[in-house]
Amino acid sequence: MSRRVLVVEDDADTADYVLKGLREAGFTAEHAADGRDGLYLATSSSFDAIVLDRMVPGMDGLSVLRALRAAGLQTPVLILSALSHLDERVKGLRAGGDDYLTKPFGFSELSARLDNLMRRGAAQPVETRLTVGDLELDLLTRRVTRGGRTLDLLPRELKLLEYLLRHRDRVVTRTMLLEEVWDYRFDPHTSVIDTHVSRLRKKIDEGFARPLLHTVRGSGYRLSVEP
Repeated sequence: MSRRVLVVEDDADTADYVLKGLREAGFTAEHAADGRDGLYLATSSSFDAIVLDRMVPGMDGLSVLRALRAAGLQTPVLILSALSHLDERVKGLRAGGDDYLTKPFGFSELSARLDNLMRRGAAQPVETRLTVGDLELDLLTRRVTRGGRTLDLLPRELKLLEYLLRHRDRVVTRTMLLEEVWDYRFDPHTSVIDTHVSRLRKKIDEGFARPLLHTVRGSGYRLSVEP
């Protein structure tokens, strides 16, 4: 069984303690001393678990965690933190953490928690870009391009495009869009979806030979290179 762990921790003593313990326990461990390096390593290589300090410099732990989850990386993450209040633990779990361990801690507990996380599921392939045809969304930078040209999208348009890309080549209904993009659990009976789809279509299709965003009459919309 693979037991490869990334430790993102800026405190040298804590990092040495954790890395030494992991290696003695048979884990293969790599280290990043700040958030940006941790994000780079996590998205450029495959790990079975990540130990992530909450307060690392450069890019704080929760920001790293949100970027990992936005990129589709489902590697189990154990958050380390000196912040033990309930609301801090809730923030960590809601940001995508799988477990939360407060400092100071014993290595035996950290090791047991990692073993438990690894049993739940192995690391998944990293998806950092969503594409259809020559349209691309970089999930880490949130940059959208088509044919190499950068497209300027508003936040709601970006969220709409991401949902369509994640369901590319499939029909998405108005109900699906209302629930997942607008977080509505009812139909407001307005043209909000049609308006945003129209604006998005203009930005991603206008000036290009092949349209990608199609209306499926009576059903919804489909993002595809096929008409």
